[in-house]
Amino acid sequence: MVPTSSLTLIAQSTMMRELLKHVDIAALSDFSVLLVGETGVGKELFAEYLHHKSIRESSPFVKVGLASLPAELLESELFGHEKGSYTGADSEKKGLFELAEGGSILLDDIDDFPIHLQSKLLRVLESRELMRVGGTVPIPINVRVICASKIDLITLVDKNLFRSDLYYRINVVPIHIPPLRSRRDDIPLLIRHFLNRFVPDRLVEVTAEAMRILQAYEWPGNIRELRNVVQRMAIFADGAISPGDLPSEITSSSSLDSMHKACNRCVVDENMSFEDVMNCLELNLIKQALVQSAGNKTQAAKILDLSSSTFRDKLKKHHLDG
Repeated sequence: MVPTSSLTLIAQSTMMRELLKHVDIAALSDFSVLLVGETGVGKELFAEYLHHKSIRESSPFVKVGLASLPAELLESELFGHEKGSYTGADSEKKGLFELAEGGSILLDDIDDFPIHLQSKLLRVLESRELMRVGGTVPIPINVRVICASKIDLITLVDKNLFRSDLYYRINVVPIHIPPLRSRRDDIPLLIRHFLNRFVPDRLVEVTAEAMRILQAYEWPGNIRELRNVVQRMAIFADGAISPGDLPSEITSSSSLDSMHKACNRCVVDENMSFEDVMNCLELNLIKQALVQSAGNKTQAAKILDLSSSTFRDKLKKHHLDG
């Protein structure tokens, strides 16, 4: 757990501790940073952390969700406009870059930034001055730029959807934030953090069986999804969260995902016969269902979409009925 003056980053896995060392070093520099990671991994939180660990901490931190701004207003929002520069511009307006003067600006979803405005952004970053829409006098700016992308921007560069010169200008310090499924050791600590936040007046524990299921889940929505799930469970929790309290999307996953989680050997071992593969998969899927249901055979049968009698027969077949 790494505290700052206004926020906390949660990490105990070796991977994340090493990453945070890199982030701490990057924060002390004043170079442009590019945060790359799937939706929900916490890119905005990392950007805040970078700002508050930097020498610019006491100056503004401006967050810009580029994907949420209408394309026709984006230039004016970022760079400002002069009075009368277009219909409806009844007064001059400072853009978000000017509002971040002396501090940092986060350009989130930079992968959605329109190609026709990328040259203007590049000029701002290189010259450290901007021109408002309708303006004639350049305005100097002193802002640290942090960009965030949900995909590797080089794929857009290769498709001519993102300028290569802009890419290299914002990619001075690249920071790749791993998905939650790659840092499963952090899940218990994150769950405790969110429980303390959502139910600070109650002690809510998570049983070992429930925690195993939570750590095995793929978390496609990453930390954002985990936060929402914990918040939902915390509302109804009565002392302890057990497997029966977990949302169905966590206890039930697709057959293909289940097969891979159950036994990778069944899928990749070329020396196994067809019958061996089928028996291996069946055995491990049953074991996984029993873990997810905390040993409740009726619930395990439901997870596998089997009748109780068929499930009992398979338990006998694999000598799991004892």
